[in-house]
Amino acid sequence: MRKKLRVVHYINQYFGQIGGEEKADIRPLIKEGPIGPGVILQEKLRDRGEVVATVICGDNYFSNNSNKAIEEVLPLIKSKSPEILIAGPAFNAGRYGIACGEVCRRASKELGIPCVTGMYRENPGVEMYRKSVYIMETPGSAIGMRDSLSKMVEFAIKLSGNKPTGPPEEEGYFQRGIRKNIFTEKWASERVVDMLMAKLSGNQYVTEVSNPIDFEIKSAPPLGDILNARIALVTEGGLVPKGNPDHIEGARCTKFGRYKIWARDDSPGKQFESIHRGFDTSLINEDPNRLLPIDVLTDIEGKGQIGKLFPFFYSTCGCGTYISEARRIGKEITKNLKVDGIQGVVLVAT
Repeated sequence: MRKKLRVVHYINQYFGQIGGEEKADIRPLIKEGPIGPGVILQEKLRDRGEVVATVICGDNYFSNNSNKAIEEVLPLIKSKSPEILIAGPAFNAGRYGIACGEVCRRASKELGIPCVTGMYRENPGVEMYRKSVYIMETPGSAIGMRDSLSKMVEFAIKLSGNKPTGPPEEEGYFQRGIRKNIFTEKWASERVVDMLMAKLSGNQYVTEVSNPIDFEIKSAPPLGDILNARIALVTEGGLVPKGNPDHIEGARCTKFGRYKIWARDDSPGKQFESIHRGFDTSLINEDPNRLLPIDVLTDIEGKGQIGKLFPFFYSTCGCGTYISEARRIGKEITKNLKVDGIQGVVLVAT
């Protein structure tokens, strides 16, 4: 009788059936057997493997304490002597995806076991971990749970048997930037001519070398009437109210906040702090006007040099934030600014 593979499943508090955002701060814990989507995972494994345990960690806990959290998660996984680790799938959940990616990266490196996770292509975890972790492409929501777990299981079993893996387009994982020499029926010169002819004919073709995606940023037209314009402040310096109530990430950010500006004679250092992890924030925390020049803009407004300073500012964190997330955050902030009736923005970068 064939021995069953020992499988550990990593999931967040929501899929672990503990709770939603109100339970997102729970520390890592381990439970015997499959839980939530782990039941489907076990179904897909059939008699080839057994989900011996489920490791659960809150999204906020992992996001806010990533170094500490991973050091707590790894021993829990190791305690069950797994032969495969399945994480997620995380679909389009940013914090969950980043946690799944980091758990797989460290478990693969330190425990030496095959690790597979799954994410939607816009999940920030894809760009962060695709070069070091096998990430199977999934739909954007949990509606695709069964199909996603089926692909993840089949690929993980292939990895556990040391069987050769095919290219990303065949297996369904995101490109890892690894190039292998293979034998083909045609020379490279023939293949490139075939691709060129297909392109000229308007037919589909697959390039063998992926091009980086560049985005053209068009400059906004000059502000016509600044003396009557409503001006807002936006920053990627991670400025938030003390205690960071919205849990804005200090690195690899996936969200933004909208906060009321302080008065000219206030002491903003008692109210706000920068959680940016890419530079020394001590001088900004001492006086947030050094990041967000509300004192200067208030003076300019008082002199009639601008129409009106908007009483709220938008803040996110640019440290290690991936292009796809930055574009999404920028679009959402812009949408809000239009609703606010803003004519001009002072964008303060670090």
